[in-house]
Amino acid sequence: MPLDRILRSLIAWQRADGPPVPAREISLENARERYLANAVRPHGADHDSPAAVTAADTTVGATDGSSFRCRVYTPVHDAGRVVTYLHGGGWVLGDLDSHDRACRIVATALGAVVVSADYRRAPEFPYPVPLLDAAAAARWTSRSFPGRDHVIAGDSAGAALALGVALDARDTGDLALAAQLLVYPPVDPRLLFASAGPYADGYLLTVDDMAWHYDLYVPDPRQRGEPAVDLLNADLRNLPPTVVATAEFDPLHDEGVELADKLAVTGVPVRHVPGAGLVHGYFLMQDIVPAAAACAGRVLGELDAVLRSLRVGRA
Repeated sequence: MPLDRILRSLIAWQRADGPPVPAREISLENARERYLANAVRPHGADHDSPAAVTAADTTVGATDGSSFRCRVYTPVHDAGRVVTYLHGGGWVLGDLDSHDRACRIVATALGAVVVSADYRRAPEFPYPVPLLDAAAAARWTSRSFPGRDHVIAGDSAGAALALGVALDARDTGDLALAAQLLVYPPVDPRLLFASAGPYADGYLLTVDDMAWHYDLYVPDPRQRGEPAVDLLNADLRNLPPTVVATAEFDPLHDEGVELADKLAVTGVPVRHVPGAGLVHGYFLMQDIVPAAAACAGRVLGELDAVLRSLRVGRA
């Protein structure tokens, strides 16, 4: 279907004075400020308002003896679930504040405690530090909220980290995950799918943006073939039930579809929610793009159905 009209207007407005300056051509500080300015807006609707959940920051120990922040969201209506949420931003941008609204929506929609991890970011902390912090956050969540169905979740780069955590949990056997939520995940560091697709440029995220992010996240080319980075070619067997969300006008669309197909072939229960007419980043636009809110609602509805079916299976 055509690009959503509100998104079309937004893109046209951003390009009124010419194409936006690529992130690689501005300072890292300015890139982070620009990302945050685009993501943070006043709360409005009941489901993402501060009254719908309570939030408190805490500190989690990292595997190297350092620490990082997490923000714990507790909904008014608690269904006995917990989500470790890993924010997007290309492993370089984004933080607890950029994804505050999204985490509140997840908490309310699922009736779940949400632990949002402020993992250390590249380039100051390149791979594997963000992944190790993500895994540490998930294990802290499991210890802090025992007896709950635990979902590992993330959007964009956070979705790649979430899948990496799920692979590690499967291999170590010391972290039980009920499900995973992967919202427009980047899983092909070679960017073959993204470069060959029809939406490589002009739709908020570009292939050049992704190349810059990978350069900062995994500066050593030899590490880009490791399973936790080259996720599309990793062993995907025996992972928890998965919801994969893609966006139609997204350079990462085709690799997301390929990931869903590969998961299904290995026997992982997969629910793929396509984002017709939407762009990368729509999960953070629910307050200004009705179609984004509707699609995000379907994504969380599918995850809710997965968790309900697990409960029925154990009854």
